[in-house]
Amino acid sequence: MSRVYPFDDAATARAVIDDDGTLVEWNEGARRLLGHPADAVVGRPAAQLLAGNGTATLPGGPRWAGTVGLRHRDGRTVSVWLLAHRRPARDGSCGDWLVVTPLTGPDPGSPDDPLGRAALIQSPCALAVYDEALRLRLMNDAMAEVIGLPEERLRGLRLSEIGGKPQSEELEQGMLQALTTGRPLDVQTFMRTGGTDRAHAWLARMAPVTDTDGRVRGVCMAAHDVTENHRARQRLQIVNEASVRIGSTLDVTHTAQELADVCVPALADFVTIDLLDPDEYGGEPPARITAPVNLRRVAHQSVLRGVPEAVAKPGLVEVYPAFSPQAGSLTAGRTVRASVAGGDLDQWLTWNPARGERVREFGIHSWMSVPIQARGLTLGVAVLTRHRRGDPFTDDDMLLAEEITARAAVCIDNARRYSRERDTALALQRSLLPRSLPRTAALEASSRYLPAARAGVGGDWFDVIPLSGMRVAMVVGDVVGHGIQASATMGRLRTAVRTLADIDLAPDELLTHLDDLVVRLSEESGGDGSTGEVGATCLYAVYDPVSRRCTLARAGLPPPVVLEPGGEPHQLDLPAGPPLGLGGLPFESAEVELPEGTVLALYTDGLMLSPERAVDAGREPLFQALRTYADSLDETCDRILHALLPRGGAPDDVALLLARTRGLPASQVATWDIPADPALVAPVRKQVVEQLERWSLSGIAFTAELVVSELVTNAIRYGSRPIRLRLIHDAATLIVEVSDTSHTAPHLRRAKTFDEGGRGLLLVAQLTQRWGSRHTAEGKTIWAELGLLEEDQ
Repeated sequence: MSRVYPFDDAATARAVIDDDGTLVEWNEGARRLLGHPADAVVGRPAAQLLAGNGTATLPGGPRWAGTVGLRHRDGRTVSVWLLAHRRPARDGSCGDWLVVTPLTGPDPGSPDDPLGRAALIQSPCALAVYDEALRLRLMNDAMAEVIGLPEERLRGLRLSEIGGKPQSEELEQGMLQALTTGRPLDVQTFMRTGGTDRAHAWLARMAPVTDTDGRVRGVCMAAHDVTENHRARQRLQIVNEASVRIGSTLDVTHTAQELADVCVPALADFVTIDLLDPDEYGGEPPARITAPVNLRRVAHQSVLRGVPEAVAKPGLVEVYPAFSPQAGSLTAGRTVRASVAGGDLDQWLTWNPARGERVREFGIHSWMSVPIQARGLTLGVAVLTRHRRGDPFTDDDMLLAEEITARAAVCIDNARRYSRERDTALALQRSLLPRSLPRTAALEASSRYLPAARAGVGGDWFDVIPLSGMRVAMVVGDVVGHGIQASATMGRLRTAVRTLADIDLAPDELLTHLDDLVVRLSEESGGDGSTGEVGATCLYAVYDPVSRRCTLARAGLPPPVVLEPGGEPHQLDLPAGPPLGLGGLPFESAEVELPEGTVLALYTDGLMLSPERAVDAGREPLFQALRTYADSLDETCDRILHALLPRGGAPDDVALLLARTRGLPASQVATWDIPADPALVAPVRKQVVEQLERWSLSGIAFTAELVVSELVTNAIRYGSRPIRLRLIHDAATLIVEVSDTSHTAPHLRRAKTFDEGGRGLLLVAQLTQRWGSRHTAEGKTIWAELGLLEEDQ
């Protein structure tokens, strides 16, 4: 787009030639110089204006200057000095050449000319003075050196014509502002001038030049090379960017990739990150390295799409000999710089032909290996190379790379330590959780455990515990915190729950004992007598398939969700209980009747946590997932997790337990009220044998008769009336239960040689799979389990 200036544009002869040599622009100054009007030359080959045979080729490079003979309209040859700039393509158009020459360059002026006085020819600072038409009047030797052309050739040209670059036009706009406003102006730019071999950062300071009457007569511009300051700011910016971008996660691979991304293209054209394998050194990286070195490629980055320079893919382990730059920097413990031209890499590239081929293919010329070290340990090496940038690595580049790598090394080490602790905690967690849920006659169960996406493994757990009388306990719990400590605490609480469940405590009593344990653990974790930070939540439920009733109590966790056959999912109305560890607060139980086939969903509160919704809003997706339940509990578990957890993973760890209840038919249960008369034990034994025959369990009738005889006799002798006998059987087990109203529990003891009694319970223990007692509201129940023979199953 052309710009409008408040001066005569025809003072410069200007033409534009496209890449195929055709004239596309011709201004009034060009007509004044050669006499050809624009319509006579535009669209024709520019070579027709050359004196002689009229053939020429466009020059190479970004700029050309020289004297040529041109044909005037009247036929004569005019010798003209031309300045040509190669202009890149802009706004979708092709590139072209801008060709200019001054028509009437003004003379330097008299000694008392204010413009002449302003020119400080001897100053080391690059200075130039432009008149009211923004055409060059004077410039000193320093400015001529920057531009790369003498003053006498440029006098009379505008800055945009001298530079021929977009940055030149921006500077000219700044000069115009200083000229029209009468106020100084500073403009910063980054460009390559004719007198330099690469781009520099420049600070152009512009000020109006006035005469004795205060009238603005022109603009003075001083150019300062601020490349070093610019590079210092760039280095500071890179370091700041590294601080922000590196270490955003606790993943080793992601952190290493962030280091590579920061270094390209700001510092290098191709970067590789290779780390040592800690397992090779016993789990911890060594402080000192010896060659050869095994390194695993973790990340790389390039200015080229697809990282074609890479020989090794991420995940590949390679051996690096002592003469490789990687091993050299690791064994020396410091940064190593090398150049291809200097022969520093000849031995390694010969030993590794694939890398030598890539070096030659992409023109890699400079190499820098920086060891990744943190907390006295060597973790790996970052290798930076250049091929698109022509300059080698400098001392400043090395210091910058070392600072960035040192920051990244701490992040990588943190991620490594976190990953190791997380893996250890996860292994501990998995070992403490049940590997599989027991198969019981009371219910079918399925479970899931998921660690938190960012915080890692926590203290959530679940369990299914078979109890006496075909009953089964279901547990979910959550220990506050994450990591190994939370997993270890979870293991202690899970063991405590199984122990308390084994003595058949009611749910509210069990939570009370568990609360006392958490209080003691908190005191122990304090160490110095102060209260620790151990806390937990738990939900405990006991289901009886004979009565089809379930007793539940909770401590801090949400109540379970229930789906009865043919009904809608709903949350149980269960009394709230305080979290474990507060101490001294009561817990309440509730009892509900569950039809056969009812599905219960027990879960920790991590299932409901999501940044996308409120906690209470998570119940509806859970209800919806349960509505689609068909026959598979496993599929329903997966469907629930998919519906409730965010895509990035759970913000907290999650334990989920689904159970579908079964009922035991009345035909598999037999009950007798026993008179408190030892003489009537024999008829009871006969009734038991007859019942077993009806159940087709004659194979264990003799053993069951002995067990019943011993338990009933003990109840008559030592218990209190009323006394009741109950037999329960399923496909694999026969259970014998004798209940009375005494709260005194029997104890297994060793009878002496001449004792007449004391061997009954010892006999029961030898004949059954297991036996025990449980307290009830009315007294106690002594029970024993017998495994069925194959022919009876």
